[in-house]
Amino acid sequence: MKFGGYFPYNAKLCLNGNEYAKRQAAKAGIAFEALDNAFAAVGDADAVQRICDRMGASAIDGLARKWLARLPHPFSPADRAAGYRYDISILQAEFSLTQMLDRPVSGRVFFEQVIRDNLDIGRPDQIALVFGRRLMTRKSRPTPGKFRTRVITDGVTPSLHVDYKSTRVKQYHKEGRALRTETTINNSYDFSVGRRLTNLPALREIGFTANRRLLDAQRLSHDPISGTEAFQAACDPVIRDDGTRTAGLRFTDPRAQALLHILLIFRLQPNGFVNADLRTLLADYLGRPPATITSGQATYDLRRLKDHGFIRRIPHSHRYRVTDTGLARAMFLARAHDRLLTTGLAELTAPATTSRIQNASRAYQAAVDDLTTRAGLHVAA
Repeated sequence: MKFGGYFPYNAKLCLNGNEYAKRQAAKAGIAFEALDNAFAAVGDADAVQRICDRMGASAIDGLARKWLARLPHPFSPADRAAGYRYDISILQAEFSLTQMLDRPVSGRVFFEQVIRDNLDIGRPDQIALVFGRRLMTRKSRPTPGKFRTRVITDGVTPSLHVDYKSTRVKQYHKEGRALRTETTINNSYDFSVGRRLTNLPALREIGFTANRRLLDAQRLSHDPISGTEAFQAACDPVIRDDGTRTAGLRFTDPRAQALLHILLIFRLQPNGFVNADLRTLLADYLGRPPATITSGQATYDLRRLKDHGFIRRIPHSHRYRVTDTGLARAMFLARAHDRLLTTGLAELTAPATTSRIQNASRAYQAAVDDLTTRAGLHVAA
């Protein structure tokens, strides 16, 4: 609590709702694990929610009156008898939602994809969906304020910032363990709501609704986490419960790419294929004499393909058939390697070419160099 020593003797009361909830939970004997200004885990979620709900206008006003009765402040007893006293208005209110992630590393992949897919969320036509308000853009009196999206990176951790008038929505990957969404209202008049403390329930509804609306708008049509898991399942080693290990199909390994391409051919054989079929095509694809691919080497490759789910053995035989999942993954990985990565990198590195991707790369580099020079950071060679 801070008091101004000169007229009109303004005072400021700063409250941290999370610390309040932690102290009340500890007092009630509720076990919890803290995550900075959030809860990582609680023993009784419903009880903690009830504690949070208790921090309303009456609780805040009671706290202020408690300390006004104890602390020296500019209003004397005569001033108070004449009707001069402090009343509470809302200068700033922050409403946050913290969602803990079961798999933090995958959560970071998800959040970075969320940012890429929602860079336009701060546009007037998009931000209106988050706050449920209509913005005037083509009238003689357009809605005032800044409407923008910013991505700010601290180290390697990006954060998403969305501006609506004087209100800020911030979203980031909190301590590598949670997705944090915060709506900070700096001017209640942005939403046609008064500033007196009695308006806190209305602002609370606006803030938490904005958090939920943003998350709803960010729902992806795809799941980058499942894609990451599928890529790892195809390329990383397989380790069984007994500790035995099957080598992975490394994406850049020529032999692994040969196996992926061969699977696309074997898919066309309804009766499956055998070890000898694999040896013949593998040698041909690698440009080696057939005799250099032994039966043992082919058996090793068959085990790799089977353990990674690309093929399955036909019961009571030594023949194998390509699975539906194996076909889809082999087709995508093979095409991505041949048609996207190698072709794109060749266009980027080839001298004196005028491909679109190289032109774009040169334009981007020139823009960065120009920005560096204008900022006074350019260092002469």
